[in-house]
Amino acid sequence: MPKTVGVAVSNATFHFDKLYTYAVMPDQQNAVKLGSMVLVPFGRGSRARMGVVLACDAEPESTKLKYLFDVAPASACLTPELLRLVHFLKERTFCTYYEAVKAVIPYGAQYKPAVAADGVTPVLQKQLTRHTENSYRLVGGLPPKPKPTAKQLAAVALLGGGPRTLNELEDKGISRAVLDNLCAKGVLECSKVNKSIDLYSSIPLKNEPITLTQEQQAAYDALLPKLEDDAPHSALLYGVTGSGKTLVFLKLIARCLEQGRRALVLVPEISLTPQMILRLKSQFGRRVAVQHSALNHTERLLQWQMIQDGGADIVVGTRSAIFSPLENIGLIIIDEEQEHTYRSESAPRYSAHEVARQRAAESGALLLLASATPSTESFYAAQHGRTQLVRLTQRYGGNPLPTVQIVDMRAELAAGNPREISLSLEDAIRRNLDAGKQTILLLNRRGYQTMAQCEDCREVLKCTKCSVPMVYHKAAHKVLCHYCGSQMEPPTVCPACGGKLQYRGFGTQKAEEELAKLFPDARVLRMDQDSTAAKDAHEKLLARFANHEYDIMVGTQMVAKGLDFEDVTLVGVLGIDSLLFAQGFRAYENVFSLITQVVGRSGRARDPGFAIIQTTDPDNPVLNLAAAQDYDAFFEQEIAYRKLGLYPPFCGLCVIGFAGAKEIEVARAAARFAALLGQQAAKQPDLPLRVLGPTPGSIEKINDTYRYKLTIKCRNDRRFRDLVRSTLERYEQEKLPSKATVAVDLHSDGDI
Repeated sequence: MPKTVGVAVSNATFHFDKLYTYAVMPDQQNAVKLGSMVLVPFGRGSRARMGVVLACDAEPESTKLKYLFDVAPASACLTPELLRLVHFLKERTFCTYYEAVKAVIPYGAQYKPAVAADGVTPVLQKQLTRHTENSYRLVGGLPPKPKPTAKQLAAVALLGGGPRTLNELEDKGISRAVLDNLCAKGVLECSKVNKSIDLYSSIPLKNEPITLTQEQQAAYDALLPKLEDDAPHSALLYGVTGSGKTLVFLKLIARCLEQGRRALVLVPEISLTPQMILRLKSQFGRRVAVQHSALNHTERLLQWQMIQDGGADIVVGTRSAIFSPLENIGLIIIDEEQEHTYRSESAPRYSAHEVARQRAAESGALLLLASATPSTESFYAAQHGRTQLVRLTQRYGGNPLPTVQIVDMRAELAAGNPREISLSLEDAIRRNLDAGKQTILLLNRRGYQTMAQCEDCREVLKCTKCSVPMVYHKAAHKVLCHYCGSQMEPPTVCPACGGKLQYRGFGTQKAEEELAKLFPDARVLRMDQDSTAAKDAHEKLLARFANHEYDIMVGTQMVAKGLDFEDVTLVGVLGIDSLLFAQGFRAYENVFSLITQVVGRSGRARDPGFAIIQTTDPDNPVLNLAAAQDYDAFFEQEIAYRKLGLYPPFCGLCVIGFAGAKEIEVARAAARFAALLGQQAAKQPDLPLRVLGPTPGSIEKINDTYRYKLTIKCRNDRRFRDLVRSTLERYEQEKLPSKATVAVDLHSDGDI
């Protein structure tokens, strides 16, 4: 049993994030093991601080060791694989040990310091109660006398098939009093088990045979040997929109389960989970667990416990689901793999792709990336044989790809149409309504009007805390900052010069209003961050659209991907130009993907699809390639640009961000870091490196915090990470974090 342990403590700075040695009390020795959550005295005054045991029988740093305050139960111990992921995140993302711990286990499963009943002793307290329930099992026969009741006989008959929980038995009409009576007679035995929750129990289990087309079967046959091999493999399933990639997933998952292994399925956004859960639940039943941030803490904890207890064969969720405590993984699927939401923007700044590769390598699993518009890096890797490439070139059922029309909005304005909805789109929506079909409109700007500008000095009304325009929301009659959440009554005069403010721009709220005026009998659904803020809003609103309670759905990016509605035959793309001319080397890739994906929402069943793209740049090659759904031609254009500009996949990209309250101090701190980096790099002249900046962030100020960045083109290997790590240590030794905090993003889009 360990007498000393090495503990990583919470709230450590990068420089002081190391293992601290503590002594273990004799009565704690059986409870302490690798991965145990502990409470330790730390620093002057020995204040209680959370920690995790990462080494046993650690070498004491001094003869005066402090003792652990408390140890969490064994059920809170990190599994060996989760422990390895903690070390992996620490090494790859420059986070602290405890930041990694908080990433791999949900809030409800974590502990916090508290004070015992004596008012003095520091102890551990659960963030949430781990819910348990009674479970009954048959241990003896019913005595002949007194004569058993019908309920007693029914209880024994039910439990003859194995243990049941109280809830399950009560659902069958057997009361707790009957069960307690049978326990008293020695017929049943009662124990406490972790409570489980079937979040989507209303979905009926159909378990229908999975019928694949000839092309889908060929894709499945190509992937099957990699699934059945115990060695790790990766593959890219590149299929046009509507080609039926999900059916291939289901067939692979079914085979994975037949092998006695488990599957993990990631989707990029919460709005896409309801449809994926529906497909998985109807095919595989109760043993599907869900992990995403829209669940409340209790629901997420109960699902996590279910996975931890071995009660789930399949886990589906968003980015954080990659840390699910699922054992014996045979298949990891990342759907819509190109999406930026698979990258975490807060510490630890990990890529779900990289964590998935690590887990697949450890488990000998198949990692399957899937998309109609793969990221340039993934397709390049597939082209060069680093990952298997499997194609689906035809839509399921032989349906043609949608016909696409590009409308020049400059010509619309010249013809006397000042509205944001073109005459062509208006006519198409009207025809669609007359035919009883549904329409999806993409407008990637929420709110009513997107800016207020002074008619005299031309200044734009900006948030006082952030360097971004305020957005007018008509429903609340407020102007809001979409970054810090600040809001106020809409001013009518310019705060800079007193001139008149002119509100202009076009957001989802105004689009909803304009549609109501044009089509007063149409039922319009708005899908954006405002309308889906309530719990389960995504699922409920999409279900109502599927049930034809709405004719038109207008929304932000959440309506563009993964949705499958039989009667959607028209798609409109509004306001795409702001993304087309956005900053960042992925701007064209993002526009191509977004348009291809949203156009692909139409014509997925019997009726052909039609799409209209509105733009002021109708000759733009990216828009025309997206309209033609020609990914291969776009890739050739994009990869040439990446090579010329030296961007991924031809180099790694690391963005180091600096943030602080005083702009001049942040700028100086960033410049000093660049100098320190140069000094360290000079010791390794053969290390490939290109440093750009420091420059202000793309949004210079957010919530009264100024932001600067260094962009480094590099080779993402251990030597480079060690270089950054040593520079961070020198930065902290010079006490510069008090001027500007620093964040390292090694999987960046080049924007911070």
